[in-house]
Amino acid sequence: MNFPFKPVKTAVIGCGMISEIYFKNMVEVFNVLDVVGCADLVPERAKAKAEKYGIRHMTNEEIYNDPEIELVVNLTYPTSHYEVNKAALLAGKNVHCEKMFAITLDQAKELRAIAEEKGLMLTAAPDTWLGGRLQTAARIVESGLIGELISAEIVLDRCYRHSEWKQEEEKRFAFCPGGGFMNDLGGYYITALVSMAGPIEKVTGFYRTYRPSRPFCHPKNPAYGKPMTYEDSPNCYAGAMQFANGMLCGVSMTTEVRGGGSYFNIHGTQGTLFLDDPNNFGGPLMIQLAGGKEPMEIPLSHAYTENSRGLGVADAAYALRNGRKPRCDTDLIFHVYEACQGFEASCDSGKIYEMTSTCEKPAPFAPGHLNYPEMVMDNLE
Repeated sequence: MNFPFKPVKTAVIGCGMISEIYFKNMVEVFNVLDVVGCADLVPERAKAKAEKYGIRHMTNEEIYNDPEIELVVNLTYPTSHYEVNKAALLAGKNVHCEKMFAITLDQAKELRAIAEEKGLMLTAAPDTWLGGRLQTAARIVESGLIGELISAEIVLDRCYRHSEWKQEEEKRFAFCPGGGFMNDLGGYYITALVSMAGPIEKVTGFYRTYRPSRPFCHPKNPAYGKPMTYEDSPNCYAGAMQFANGMLCGVSMTTEVRGGGSYFNIHGTQGTLFLDDPNNFGGPLMIQLAGGKEPMEIPLSHAYTENSRGLGVADAAYALRNGRKPRCDTDLIFHVYEACQGFEASCDSGKIYEMTSTCEKPAPFAPGHLNYPEMVMDNLE
């Protein structure tokens, strides 16, 4: 296939944790991207990635100052997201960031303003909602098959079991500013719902911190036996969201349950979609229509059902070449981030939080091309 665009020269800052799947997909799957370099605070990590993928080991400043690099992918630790995003934008680079792209709402507003002033793209994860299952779900909602949207429910019982972590950095990620349960996992659910139902108007909620102090209990953890505290990091949430289209959503999330149940459903006047885990690109999509005796599985109509992290980066690159808005655009990621922050603000104040931002509902990908997934975006203008 003749590729219609000049690939977008891209560099990665941050070569730990999630970076391997990004590198693999951006180098081997998405041919709109030309990954040319990488940097990390730990030089050995960047050198290892550079050697593995045949790219340059660079410093942050070298990336910012390279006139050929158009797009920076920020995979740093959450507390560094704002700093790296701001530096890259000020250097004239388009930016895609791992979730979340800031650690305070004021920082998010500042980054949005810089991107708008400079005419740059600022996009961010999660991009799992661009995968085959949730894109198929979006098409079903758009078609009206389940009728007018009435309600949705998020029940997330995740067993983090913090005391069992093998590595101290796992604890730091889950409870650092910009991390935490709401930002770590809540964004997947909220982004998926906004992509299908549109923007949110109000959020409200409650939280608690179960066992704010406990020992590290995993014998392979360097801090084994020592106390671990996280008083400022709630691990149990309950609340609700009201969407601009009238849809209501109940939320229940905890990190402290073994053997619990998690589910993610969206209900319309004519049926229900069972959306499963929005942290996955693929997986089963079930539907139960009015009068149906039991749910039935819907074949997926869209590509990208494997772990396709970096898909949002590729979409941003296509948008850059096509002169269109990226799907994970600044308005969307800011709106989702404000909802997460608004939830926390409501928990703190005991009052309903009214959203100050809005966004357009992103257009789903074109269906099909399952054997040639790169064509899904190649054909979008």
